Amino acid sequence: MTRRITYPVIILAMIIFAFFLGTAVTRISATPVQFNTQALTVPAQTLTDMERTFADIYNRVSPSVVSINVAGDRQGFSFAGSGTGFVIDQQGHIVTNDHVVEGASDIEVNFFDGTIARGEVVGQDRDSDLAVVQVDLPAQQLHPVSFGDSSQLFIGQTTLAIGSPFGQRWTLTSGIISALDRSIDGLGSYSIGGVIQTDAAINPGNSGGPLLNMQGQVIGVNSQIATDSGSGSGVGFAIPSNLVQRVASELIQNGRVNYSFLGITGGEMSLAAIERFNLPNNLRGVLIQDVAQGGPAAQGGIQPRDVITQVDGVPMNGMSELISYLATNTAPGQSVSLTVWRNGQLFSASVTLAARP
Repeated sequence: MTRRITYPVIILAMIIFAFFLGTAVTRISATPVQFNTQALTVPAQTLTDMERTFADIYNRVSPSVVSINVAGDRQGFSFAGSGTGFVIDQQGHIVTNDHVVEGASDIEVNFFDGTIARGEVVGQDRDSDLAVVQVDLPAQQLHPVSFGDSSQLFIGQTTLAIGSPFGQRWTLTSGIISALDRSIDGLGSYSIGGVIQTDAAINPGNSGGPLLNMQGQVIGVNSQIATDSGSGSGVGFAIPSNLVQRVASELIQNGRVNYSFLGITGGEMSLAAIERFNLPNNLRGVLIQDVAQGGPAAQGGIQPRDVITQVDGVPMNGMSELISYLATNTAPGQSVSLTVWRNGQLFSASVTLAARP
């Protein structure tokens, strides 16, 4: 099971609840601890190129990363918890996970230099599990991150994470991209596609923190882990940076995100489906299981058992890629061209996307 990387340290009832929850989703909170606000001092002795790069990225990016303490009420329970976030502009906007600030009435934002500021929620998006918080600080005290292009990532690429695991603030861990185009659950009815899988150590308290490349650019927001114990097992998931930028921009401008809706349910290609529907064994795409009556796909002539192989000429190898493409690159009212396999033939269908119900 996947967990949102949270760590209950709330009231006794919540602790008991978390204990019996087993492998279900949990939420971030961790007891505040003392922390060092000084940048890493690199020793004089000779360092490897990798060590020097890691130290440089930590020194450059840590002032952009914040530790977030929250308190509030969720489903009738009072709670206090913490997570991570990072500054994205000099207007004081900070990206974090929605599940970090969900239900919070009090948000405390801690900066690397020791500054503590009150945070106010600008917008929350349950479908991507992202939120934007704003602090009122002078521009010169704010150090925005730079973003990398998550569409250019590759398996085996080195990753770094900075966050507050178990309340241990400004912790640096490293790993690689273990897989791409994973799908994880959002907080609502829709999945998040195009998700990055990494083995960089991510634990409760890392939620909302940045996943970085070797240029110190943000390539994702650390959000969930696959675990049976509640701690990191080497399978962490980060929301891709291209989606993060789109969501953050719309939350700042409009307070909400408008996603496009195709109106299908579908799944990955499998041997059982290939044999049942007499499909080519090397066919890759999204096998449509159902089409929403009156929805965009239905109006475009799409049927169950069709296989969507491309959208706007971009290959779709599975449902996660389709979800990611629509969420990152399209908007309601936009028309897309679908390449569809049906009965041994490929054809194109133009579909005008609607807004998600």
